[in-house]
Amino acid sequence: MQGKGLDGKTIILRVELDARSVGFGAAAAAIEAAGGDMIAIDVIQTGRDRTVRDLTVKIGDSASTERISQSLSAVPGVKLVNVSDRTFLLHLGGKITIQPKTPIQNRDDLSRVYTPEVARVCTAIHEDPSKAFTLTIKRNTVAVVSDGSAVLGLGNIGPYAAMPVMEGKAMLFKQFADVDAFPICLDTQDTEAIIAAVKGIAPGFGGINLEDISAPRCFEIEQRLRDELDIPVFHDDQHGTAVVLYAGLLNALKLTGRTLANARIVVCGIGAAGTACTKMLLAGGARDIVGVDRVGILTVDKSYANPMWQWYAEHTNPKRLSGGLSEALAGADVFIGVSAGGILTRAHVSSMAPDPIVFAMANPEPEIRPELIEDIVGVFATGRSDYPNQINNVLCFPGIFRGALDCRATTINEPMKLAAAEAIASVIGADELSRMYIIPSVFNSRIVEEVRRRVIEAAQLSGVARRQPRE
Repeated sequence: MQGKGLDGKTIILRVELDARSVGFGAAAAAIEAAGGDMIAIDVIQTGRDRTVRDLTVKIGDSASTERISQSLSAVPGVKLVNVSDRTFLLHLGGKITIQPKTPIQNRDDLSRVYTPEVARVCTAIHEDPSKAFTLTIKRNTVAVVSDGSAVLGLGNIGPYAAMPVMEGKAMLFKQFADVDAFPICLDTQDTEAIIAAVKGIAPGFGGINLEDISAPRCFEIEQRLRDELDIPVFHDDQHGTAVVLYAGLLNALKLTGRTLANARIVVCGIGAAGTACTKMLLAGGARDIVGVDRVGILTVDKSYANPMWQWYAEHTNPKRLSGGLSEALAGADVFIGVSAGGILTRAHVSSMAPDPIVFAMANPEPEIRPELIEDIVGVFATGRSDYPNQINNVLCFPGIFRGALDCRATTINEPMKLAAAEAIASVIGADELSRMYIIPSVFNSRIVEEVRRRVIEAAQLSGVARRQPRE
């Protein structure tokens, strides 16, 4: 792993120093001159004439790995052996593993977990397939499936490059909700092939989490799988974003004295997430939503080749507004951005209703930086962890799947998603609510259990639960 392309907050530089001609002072000075801060030194090898050390360096805002590497390499007597980024080091060999629940210590153990005793378990499942939920990992296992076509803000980078994200997702399932998850990255972007592949692996899983599949294919893939499988199928980029957005918006509306029914809402970016957010807002009682994409305001007065835009135009914009983002935002109460960085201006926000709610959720760069409008907004939220009010899907999917698995739901429906959003919103008490705190931290220990409880209740009331879980 060489330095180029590995910029991060902390790097480790392995250097070989000629002990006869250079000291640590020269190396430290070169690092500092390039904007780095050396915070640790570890001895790897040492001898009379040379020494090999690992230098842990924190990178400042004005620095880069490349700049520090060049500065250090220019020092006579210093040989830069390797540059490692701590994030890359964490990913060596992948981030997850599989371990047996019961060790195999003797022949008797072997006979019970495998042949010949396992045959009795196979026969029991063959006679009653529902026993797969109790006698295999199916009861607590989710497949995290992607084709690598819409990964983070990186776009279509393919299945191999998508694996680190899917591994990370599996870690989050386990860490937050004790759900076993496994990354499945498919080397195809053909809709029918993806549907067939997921259906083919479904017997081993209790749920399917679709991830980072581009629109509009993701809509058909999810809908077909929901129709053709009897286990929950959940496209997190759509519905996870929608659930957490809805949770944050409930609290933001409460804080600014509005209701969902009387708020005028502008959604910018009518892709997978924007459409799912809108459907959830409509299900929750919103009446006045206007969608804006690169063609401007979507209106029923026009026809669109994109079927999702056509649906959107037919179900939103009751006043038949036309124009672009500026026309949509004039007098609006809420801006929801799931589009691109930097497209929203202070002038846009100034044209909105007093104390506007701005959810600028584009990643990694929000539609507008909060510091540009914090004096004129009522509530501001982003998708970033370095600003208050992060709209983060981690608040949603662990608890939703925990509840769905525990009650053996056949699907994750709209009542379950609304229940999850209301659960997340409820974690913040009325006395805690503020413009800087409308959404709880992902590390709040109450979230998963509250989401689980309400999701199970909604599944039972809507008739999709197949069992009463033990508390």
